[in-house]
Amino acid sequence: MSDRERKRAQRQKRKARGAERRATTAERRAAMAERSERRNAEAREKLEPLAENERPRVVTISAIVAAVISIGSPITYVLLPAFGADQPPLINIVWPTFLMGVASYGLWHARYWAVLGFDVVLVFLILIWASVLVTAKTVLVALVALALIAGAGTLFFFMVKAMARIQMPERRTRT
Repeated sequence: MSDRERKRAQRQKRKARGAERRATTAERRAAMAERSERRNAEAREKLEPLAENERPRVVTISAIVAAVISIGSPITYVLLPAFGADQPPLINIVWPTFLMGVASYGLWHARYWAVLGFDVVLVFLILIWASVLVTAKTVLVALVALALIAGAGTLFFFMVKAMARIQMPERRTRT
């Protein structure tokens, strides 16, 4: 057998092995997708849609937190000079106050967009306080950062399931 024929045979073997690998990979991916979809369907079946005027507890807690932030921001702005601190530009107080006010309203009425938006705010809060934790110079700052990360993370975790219930369509009974 010549060198050229041997190389050709080796190439053909490699191509055949590649085709076999692609086929087994495709089969494994299909099986994984099927298992994943089955688990998702089971999880959806366990969820119960919200009753009329019902609001999950975590969404109520989040609405109260957003309202406290919305009310507390202007109060803090007004009281800063009394504590000898400089006031930031007014826009730095107006937009978070407005944002948290709108979020509080939407959360209180169990609106999906509000829960999703508040989750985004929680993610940013976690990331910001994680960076503060990494650069903390005192134990007090580290403890405050840990407490805020833990609180925001807990709210985020429980709000994911609440979002699924809020967006879930009502089950219709057959007549």
